[in-house]
Amino acid sequence: RVKIIRRLGVLSGLTNKIPQVKSSSSNQSTSNKKISQYRIRLEEKQKLRFYYGVSEQQLLNYVRIARKAKGSTGEVLLQLLEMRLDSIIFRLSMAPTIPGARQLISHRNILVNNFIVDIPSYRCKPQDFISMKNKEKSEFTINKNIELHPKSELIVNKKIDLHPKKKIDLHPKKKIDLHPKSEIPNHLTYNALEKTGLVNKIVDRESVGLIINELLVVEYYSRQA
Repeated sequence: RVKIIRRLGVLSGLTNKIPQVKSSSSNQSTSNKKISQYRIRLEEKQKLRFYYGVSEQQLLNYVRIARKAKGSTGEVLLQLLEMRLDSIIFRLSMAPTIPGARQLISHRNILVNNFIVDIPSYRCKPQDFISMKNKEKSEFTINKNIELHPKSELIVNKKIDLHPKKKIDLHPKKKIDLHPKSEIPNHLTYNALEKTGLVNKIVDRESVGLIINELLVVEYYSRQA
């Protein structure tokens, strides 16, 4: 995972670790190299795949579904990925990462509308009620996740600005928060007292938890989808 984020950048869905910043001399040497359009599309596709933890075939299937749906193919693709149960659990901060959320689901600890769902790819819909089977375990899991990010506050229904105009200063001596996942996006509601979540609506583009150019991903699969 460390090798992946060194190559692709911060992927909070995959891991909480932040890649070390390379020296300016190495950055200059890499910036002088011409990067092909294929490589740019490939890296965007890899970012999407590793962030959501899906296989190559799964991502291709999602692209094919998105192409047949109404609206922007790229936005529909992101919606399909964001509305997966493992992504919802992660965005509710009920798990530290998407792999962590997937483990909770696979171990039959997650309830959707009071029924156990053990399929991470389960597609959530508006008004779905999310809870955990064991309340004591849910409190321990969620509190542990909050402890991992003591500076990050859980904010209900606050939009996340994932496209700031100002550039992020990546100076190694400065501490920065690169985990927008810690805030609850506006398509979800989290009940801190009951440790439960509610899906309000289909996620919109502004609330997607990853900085990505989804059009490049669609272009990458243009010959396959």
